[in-house]
Amino acid sequence: MLDPTPVSKPRAIYSPLFAEIVGWGKCLPPATLSNADLSTFLDTTDDWILRRTGIRSRPISHAPVSELAHVAALHALAAAGLRPEDLELVVLGSCTADEQMPNTSSRIQRSIGARRAAAVDVNTACTSFMYAMSYASALIRTGTIETALVVGADTLSAYMDWNDRRPSVVFGDGAGAVVLRATDEPVGILAEKLGCVTEQRDVLRIKGMGTAYANAGVTYGSTEWDFDGREVFRLAVASMASAARAVLSKYGAGDIDDIDLVIPHQANLRIVEAVARRLGISMDKFFVNLERCGNLSSASIPVAFVDALESGRIMPHGTLLAPAFGGGMTWSAHVIRWGARVHPLSVSTTKLSSTNQTGLQLVDALRHAKGAAPSPCLPESSYTATAPRSATRQQLAASLFPLAVQAVPE
Repeated sequence: MLDPTPVSKPRAIYSPLFAEIVGWGKCLPPATLSNADLSTFLDTTDDWILRRTGIRSRPISHAPVSELAHVAALHALAAAGLRPEDLELVVLGSCTADEQMPNTSSRIQRSIGARRAAAVDVNTACTSFMYAMSYASALIRTGTIETALVVGADTLSAYMDWNDRRPSVVFGDGAGAVVLRATDEPVGILAEKLGCVTEQRDVLRIKGMGTAYANAGVTYGSTEWDFDGREVFRLAVASMASAARAVLSKYGAGDIDDIDLVIPHQANLRIVEAVARRLGISMDKFFVNLERCGNLSSASIPVAFVDALESGRIMPHGTLLAPAFGGGMTWSAHVIRWGARVHPLSVSTTKLSSTNQTGLQLVDALRHAKGAAPSPCLPESSYTATAPRSATRQQLAASLFPLAVQAVPE
């Protein structure tokens, strides 16, 4: 094992062993869509949705994914007491990126001013944040980088088939973020298992997103969902439970009491309860925020991290279990040990742009737009998050060559 103590060694030789979560933040849009709102255009009721999902309302975004991610990222950086310039990597986990090219993580990188960072998008549907966290942690543990921002964000409302009750009652929009930093302490991800039940990838699929549907003569955003609820439920419970057992075995947990809190993907309350029964864990040990958030897709677990911290459920040095699943059908499970700090070092005042529309009004506008004829021209991307001013040649040199910056005449 490499000696982690001598700080005088070159970074290429010194390889940190762990990636600690040192900052956290979230962004939930102000507009919400209640079950009663859904019943105005779908054959459903508040009681029916609540009994089957545990959800009462879900946030609906008026802004794109990168805007939500921008706010969550700056809150996470403030909590960590770091500047955007300290970041060496920005990873976005999302299946609803603003654009396919360039990637959306580079938009976030630019909007927050992380000039020294690399930028990567990860898409494994609802597990995207956890896969992105594994990716960033691995780069830290190999010594490639020391500090990373990992964001999970989705706005599935823009790609929802609002005539289909099955997915419409489940999903909401939001973003969550964490900052990871190299440390010698045994914290962060201590064990992980990733996988995919590829034979069943079509039981949860959004038709209308991606190049397979390009030039099809339909309005982009008009979708049809393959959503086999019974099969999704079966696979979700089986994959999350088996992944949790596998990662606990890998971690060497002799007893479930070694885990202080379970923060699962917030998919559906019935799924979470079924996973708890299979694992033999009381629901008292689970953190659930489904009632007011719904299924936030990639943002589900990072937003739950923040909510659990704010409600005092994550304790210093606490050990967490985080199982998840998503379209594909991807699955994951992580054992994460929190560090000593559970309170932010600072608080950001950054807020999402405001809207005077309700969640129902936003959804009505989406439903109308999906039925409209395709436009003959493409609109320019519209953002409200302020990007830093253009870099000077000196700043550009600093971002490209941070270890050997030479003065560059303006």
